[in-house]
Amino acid sequence: MTSSTNQQILLKTRPVGEPKESDFALVETPIPEPGEGEVLNRTIYLSLDPYMRGRMSDRESYVAPVELASVMVGGTVSQVIKSNHPQFSTGDFVLGYDGWQAYAVSKGETLRKLDPHQASISYALGITGMPGMTAYFALLDVGQPKAGETVVVSAASGAVGSVVGQIAKIKGCRAVGVIGSDEKCDYAVKELGFDACINRKTQELSSALKDACPNGIDVYFDNTAGAILEAVLQHINLRARIPLVGLISQYNAENPPPGPNLMPLLIKRALIKGFLVGDYQDRQAEFLNDVSQWLREGKLKYKEDIVEGLEKAPHAFIGLLQGKNFGKLIVKVSDDPTR
Repeated sequence: MTSSTNQQILLKTRPVGEPKESDFALVETPIPEPGEGEVLNRTIYLSLDPYMRGRMSDRESYVAPVELASVMVGGTVSQVIKSNHPQFSTGDFVLGYDGWQAYAVSKGETLRKLDPHQASISYALGITGMPGMTAYFALLDVGQPKAGETVVVSAASGAVGSVVGQIAKIKGCRAVGVIGSDEKCDYAVKELGFDACINRKTQELSSALKDACPNGIDVYFDNTAGAILEAVLQHINLRARIPLVGLISQYNAENPPPGPNLMPLLIKRALIKGFLVGDYQDRQAEFLNDVSQWLREGKLKYKEDIVEGLEKAPHAFIGLLQGKNFGKLIVKVSDDPTR
């Protein structure tokens, strides 16, 4: 899975509604050379995440869109193959943001060294990386769950939601997931330890939430917005907390959808707060300490959905937005020498 040229996937056109594979372009370019203070990385794993859909559009957001004919953005785990930086050596494994390409030049300050003896290096794109940090800080800082409370999480078998439910259980809460298939629901309950799970495609949401949450909902970890949020609001308790982390249901919308009735937020004096993981970078050590310990103790389980080959990234990404992945979706771009 190595090459003498650099494969890159570019954003060819801005999608209207759901992305199509024709919105992307696979090109080959020369492998770049690192300058002073830079390293050349060979991408091993590429993370695929829902936020990338927003980066494909030119609407106003919290971060600039990907320019047309530019490499799609994304987190990566790579191996340094050339180094002109004093803190990195050839052979080091690093977490970076090199995007959808097989090779990339990076500045040292944008990279974090990984120790393959601590955990699988691919975990840095999931449970010990951005998705794990999102689950940890959005739940604990915004949601502030207390023992005995009920925590509901949408997209509960995904990279973020699966961790949220498990942390909720660690904190002594009732964990209820909302997912799109019976298979994923079985996984959440039987493997991850959720107390209950709702199939949003086959169950009526409001009545299913009432049955699964007999004491109401204290924390709703919202990865999706839309119909699930609307149903949850009918069952929130006094002073409920809602970390708003993702808007998967809206990412492909051509026009903003009508919002849910927010009257319950007023009546219940509930909190809904937007969350961006970038605001918590200075607390990364705190997150890594807790999550690494929980992994070692077997309190956290983690599932990866690995796709082989960079050329398959567009198809896999479209499937991610449709809920077709099962676990943290990553692309294996080249051989992993640690496995």
